[in-house]
Amino acid sequence: MKVKVDPELCIACGACISLAPEVYDWGENEKAQALAGEVPLEMEDEAREALESCPTEAIKSY
Repeated sequence: MKVKVDPELCIACGACISLAPEVYDWGENEKAQALAGEVPLEMEDEAREALESCPTEAIKSY
């Protein structure tokens, strides 16, 4: 599983970073970003929870 944060939709609420700090972090312009590469198997549940919790649906999985 890979995830990506759309910076145009991100409102920097920090929910994803709070739920899965190993997967998401602050990037440019104080917006959230997904860390590069595959989400570790043991972090997929947290990454998916963060995706589903995003108020603007800025996070996509692929």
